[in-house]
Amino acid sequence: MNYLAHSFLSFTDGQIAGQFLEDFIRNKDRFLLPKEIQDGITLHRAIDTFTDSHPVIHEAKKVFSPLVRLYSGAFIDVCMDYFLANDLTLNSLEGWKEHSLKTYKILHQYEYWFPENFKLMLSNMEKDDWLYNYREDRGIRFSIQNVLNKAKYLDKDLPVFEVFFNNKEILQKYYDQFFPDLIEFAKQTNDQLKEKL
Repeated sequence: MNYLAHSFLSFTDGQIAGQFLEDFIRNKDRFLLPKEIQDGITLHRAIDTFTDSHPVIHEAKKVFSPLVRLYSGAFIDVCMDYFLANDLTLNSLEGWKEHSLKTYKILHQYEYWFPENFKLMLSNMEKDDWLYNYREDRGIRFSIQNVLNKAKYLDKDLPVFEVFFNNKEILQKYYDQFFPDLIEFAKQTNDQLKEKL
């Protein structure tokens, strides 16, 4: 669900496409794709594995786990996009806007490889500018509700946004501790992918 982070932690246009495609493709079909898209899928999976095993994320999940148990990781992902979108040490507000518009443009260039359900989502994502609007409370409220709506075993009215809102300060600290490690990991993973050319 953390689309902004996955787009930000990409090093080529094809990797951006692969990072988004990962959630929409069967594993066996990935090998039919161009290498740069495959690299994006590999990078997405590596980022997810690194994130799930990071000790700071284990602590961060405790904010949500009393309410949503095993789904806490999905809500932490959403929170990371909120703090990333507001991270002016990595980009200016204008830079984040530019990044969002560039990402939508790239995804349209690779639409051939995406299934219809992604194309529909991309249309909504671009129309409402999800990537840029993650910086707003309303954008994260929407994303949190989207996770709730898709979760099979959670009540759709759980006050997850309220938990986020009431714990912003500690969640910000977790982001500050975690995200530099993730950036460095993504760079190392990309270097390894380049070595496999």
